[in-house]
Amino acid sequence: MQTFADVVSLRDQLKSARRDGRRIAFVPTMGNLHEGHLTLVRKAREQADLVVVSIFVNPMQFEREDDLNNYPRTLEDDLSKLNSESVDFVFTPTPEIMYPEGLDKHTFIEVPSLSHMLEGASRPGHFRGVSTIVTKLFNIVQPDVACFGEKDFQQLAVIKKMVTDLALDINVIGVPTVRELDNLAMSSRNSRLTLSERQRAPVLARTMRWISSQMRGGRNDYPSLIEDATDQLRAADLEPDEIFIRDANTLQLLNENSTQAVVLMSAYLGQVRLIDNTIVELSNINSLDGEEE
Repeated sequence: MQTFADVVSLRDQLKSARRDGRRIAFVPTMGNLHEGHLTLVRKAREQADLVVVSIFVNPMQFEREDDLNNYPRTLEDDLSKLNSESVDFVFTPTPEIMYPEGLDKHTFIEVPSLSHMLEGASRPGHFRGVSTIVTKLFNIVQPDVACFGEKDFQQLAVIKKMVTDLALDINVIGVPTVRELDNLAMSSRNSRLTLSERQRAPVLARTMRWISSQMRGGRNDYPSLIEDATDQLRAADLEPDEIFIRDANTLQLLNENSTQAVVLMSAYLGQVRLIDNTIVELSNINSLDGEEE
């Protein structure tokens, strides 16, 4: 495994690989790697001859300075895990390398509509930061395939649309969420939970599964369903952030043509924001009755 902090050296290695006709897969991360990330790496290995992983805590996608500062950074342990997975190249740039003139003077990429709805409405600039850094990393690595986790459902939708709109020749693959034994979605932020918080954290997934079971049973009074779910979270001392029930293909409101719904949830445990989502097939649901406010 080779590790690079500068763009030129990594590009030189990848140009050589391309000349040899080798297919390249890419997994962008912010580090603090867990089994979910390693699942992405294994999926990438299935798709290509070479696997490139980036580790970069991107300041452009954080709207709160304390959240950026508190994000776990475990580079030595991350590199050990990637080496065990036989990753070929790891890119570990600094903010000074990625944003040499600072964030305010850097060109940005923004996906309209998708970046400003749902989570984007409550986190202004977040998806602009995501699409900008992913585009820049794509330009540096120029992969054939890129793997992203489906846990960040809206982020994946933003990236897929960006790739389509900019005619990037990259196959973006969504990989199902990896969960702990108690069904908590794996996340780098889970390491920041206290023992007590970690014990309560699975309530988010449990409530999400309850919503999906209600929907599969035919319940479609979505505003009331969301209100009931909110009460369940609060009863377990989670602070609900957002709950949405939307069309899984467009992220717009459900309508008579919707075939799949996605339940998108987020809640706070202390200072840690947890997110999760699940898909609900609508083929057996005959009518719709409103949406969340």
